[in-house]
Amino acid sequence: MTTVTLSGALPPATRKAGIGGALRSEWTKIRSVRSTMWSLLAMAGISIGLMSLIAWATMHRWARFEPREQAALLKQPLEIILVRPVFVCQLVVAVLGVMVISSEYTTGMIRSTLQAQPRRLTVLAAKIAVFAVLMLVVGELLSFAAFGVGKQIIAGHIPVSLSDFGVTRSVIGAGLYLAVLGLFSLAFGAILRHTAGAITTVLGLILIVSNLTGLLPDSWGHHIHAWMPTNAGQLILQPHQLPDDLLSPWQGLGVFAGWTVLLLAVAAVLFKKRDA
Repeated sequence: MTTVTLSGALPPATRKAGIGGALRSEWTKIRSVRSTMWSLLAMAGISIGLMSLIAWATMHRWARFEPREQAALLKQPLEIILVRPVFVCQLVVAVLGVMVISSEYTTGMIRSTLQAQPRRLTVLAAKIAVFAVLMLVVGELLSFAAFGVGKQIIAGHIPVSLSDFGVTRSVIGAGLYLAVLGLFSLAFGAILRHTAGAITTVLGLILIVSNLTGLLPDSWGHHIHAWMPTNAGQLILQPHQLPDDLLSPWQGLGVFAGWTVLLLAVAAVLFKKRDA
């Protein structure tokens, strides 16, 4: 029998795995997944490409609009070049936010992640931080790019400038809204741990439940509708607070952020307690 002897001892660990390594790991994972790049390209295509086409078509038909329709567009210059693109982009952000964490459960990679970094809250915090920064940077870049391109397209009939009341806040707020929505969706992905179920839940809240609450009667129905997460958050896109709005734009974004923090707290508790 041959005995194998080691020529030297393994070097001792110099430091514990911490948040820095977790952040680098999460950044590597999120940028190396194809779905991330395709989702970001889809956001750019919607916010700039599709918006430009819709804005051009609207301006091309300007003379055919009735005076009341023209007046409505003049009062809401961001409706075409910001609000509508964000409404469609949010669907892409919701899907991407869910998949940031749910895809690891689908493939079983979450077990490898937790073996490399046993501190579960560190893993979740790294995912949240990396995705939040990515969505904030991309959201702000696309918001200002969409505004700049759209402004030139509609300039012949609808003048708008960043110096107009509430416009800069709305453009910045669009990027903030998309970032918060991404974390809102990530929380559902962590809670449900099932990609299709989490995406269905988030899109159902955005497209169906939030709108159906507007049919509730009396003042209590109006309050429920106003405090729904995305209903409140989308107020940041409006340059002016409307008479029927119960919340100001910043209050609305704050309510949306509050819902998101609550869901992330639930996700953190479950992520720490449940088996991978």
